[in-house]
Amino acid sequence: MEVLTHLLFLAIGILAFPMYLLNFLGLWSWMCKKWFPYFLVRFSVMYNEQMASKKRELFSNLQEFAGPSGKLSPLEVGCGTGTNFKFYPPGCRVTCIDPNPNFEKFLIKSIENRHLQFERFVVAAGENMHQVADGSVDVVVCTLVLCSVESQEQILREVCTVLRPVSEWGRPAAL
Repeated sequence: MEVLTHLLFLAIGILAFPMYLLNFLGLWSWMCKKWFPYFLVRFSVMYNEQMASKKRELFSNLQEFAGPSGKLSPLEVGCGTGTNFKFYPPGCRVTCIDPNPNFEKFLIKSIENRHLQFERFVVAAGENMHQVADGSVDVVVCTLVLCSVESQEQILREVCTVLRPVSEWGRPAAL
């Protein structure tokens, strides 16, 4: 059993060595940022197939949060490749924020010939949304993000700052 354990540790070390070396050379982070969007495009298709009914249910009332103009202005934090776009109501003016600049071209491709207007893409972490004007969005969408950030509390503070002030329904909108 001890020999098997040592062989397993050796195998893991051999498999992980290229990642350690790339990290030591300062290339691992760059490679992840560059190639992760390509992986996510493929993964998100499968994910959306599995989650489609739940997402339709969760996003079904978004239009109720539209501002006085009647147009919904969502902010998507950690937007990735834009897999949530197909669940937004028609006419939305979507602002996206993600720390990975390599997602922008996938977002633009995802929104082409769709029912949404792409406002802008902000390269920033969710903990620092100062580039999004205070009180400027109707809803904040954040899926598969809060588990991978440095400070959930800071993101939630930022969300409260960028949301349009509490309206007559008495609640801010955050999914």
